[in-house]
Amino acid sequence: MTAVVIALDEPRATSLSAGLEREGIRIIAVVPADEVTRALLSEADAIILPATRAAVTADLVALCDQIGVRICTLGGGESRVLSRYGLPESLPDDAEAWQIADALAQEIPEIAQPPASSARRVIAVWGPHGAPGRSTIAIQLAVELSRSGRGCALVDADTVAPSLALLLGLGDEAPGIAAACRRAELGGLDAAELSRLAARVETSAGSIEVLAGLNRPSRWPELSATRLRTAIRLCRDWVDDTIVDISASFDADEEISDDLSGPKRHAATTTVLCEADRVIAVTAGDPLSISRFLRDYAEVRGLIGATTQISVVVNQVRPGPLGIDARGQIRRALERFSAITDVTFLPFDQRAADAALLHARPMADVTPRSALVSAIRRLAESLDPPAPRLRAQVTAGNLRGSSRVARWLRPKPAAQGASPRGNDPEWAS
Repeated sequence: MTAVVIALDEPRATSLSAGLEREGIRIIAVVPADEVTRALLSEADAIILPATRAAVTADLVALCDQIGVRICTLGGGESRVLSRYGLPESLPDDAEAWQIADALAQEIPEIAQPPASSARRVIAVWGPHGAPGRSTIAIQLAVELSRSGRGCALVDADTVAPSLALLLGLGDEAPGIAAACRRAELGGLDAAELSRLAARVETSAGSIEVLAGLNRPSRWPELSATRLRTAIRLCRDWVDDTIVDISASFDADEEISDDLSGPKRHAATTTVLCEADRVIAVTAGDPLSISRFLRDYAEVRGLIGATTQISVVVNQVRPGPLGIDARGQIRRALERFSAITDVTFLPFDQRAADAALLHARPMADVTPRSALVSAIRRLAESLDPPAPRLRAQVTAGNLRGSSRVARWLRPKPAAQGASPRGNDPEWAS
């Protein structure tokens, strides 16, 4: 007879315990996941856990491997965690007792596979002076990339005005990128150490690892070019996408200084731009920001070369500063002065930005229906288009569509037939 320990929340644990006993499985104990002990596991053949990071920990997996206890998980929210530890695929959260009994009876369970993804990347988010929204876009971009199943990390390498910790409600005393750079210089930095130094932020799209920036801009020498270059390269072994928020200034004009061998004030920005696989160039949709962007864009392009792709993003687009045809004027100016033809426009949504600041959360968590959130989601899809299977799951089997607005806009044949003007082309025009 198979003996199991159930480590689920109530009332699911009690109901599942009764069902498993009817299936001929002996229940050793029903306890919370954080109260599982070696003594309980020594009497069990398997343990039933929720498929979450909080429950499936490295210590518990190691203990189960040592004793020889099979791990059975419920829920499909953390497939990356299961694949990392080589655990079987999780069962549905509402799986019946007989399904769990059949899974426990399998001799060779099917091991969870990590989601298919393209090569790991470093994405730099840069923009000119004037607060065009670099940090806000970096945070939301990480959320949307995580939504597609990719592991994402946010790195604050801004040596002038670091802000990711404040925007996400994290303490400014976290070790963050400065500690990672010190460990990199000593040769002790790897994926496990990066996970230890990072702060995990739970969002509506999953968890995001955050390496906070400097708590004082005067500490900029700690982010030297050599240290940061090593840390950024090791990030590729850590997560799928590393989003790096950097400052506006770079070192293109600092070579004329007297001390050529000393540290440079903006070496972090230059290093990240040179190491990035893709650059998100952000500018605000007003004449002053566009002018600054056009002056700096040519230098950035000359710094990183022609092989690194730059995605130009115009943020805070509104008719006020530029008149009615704001997008048209911006598009023509970028094409005329910098030959930029591929531009992504993000609308100005002060309400969403204020809500994100108030709650210290990503905009997707507090204002999921914001037009700005939708625009950044399309930007993330253009960087790495998700598989058609993932898109189809959004409304699969739902005849009503994905929202109330979509259902309202869908044509209603019966209603049109009842209207004497429903099929009149002149009335429609």
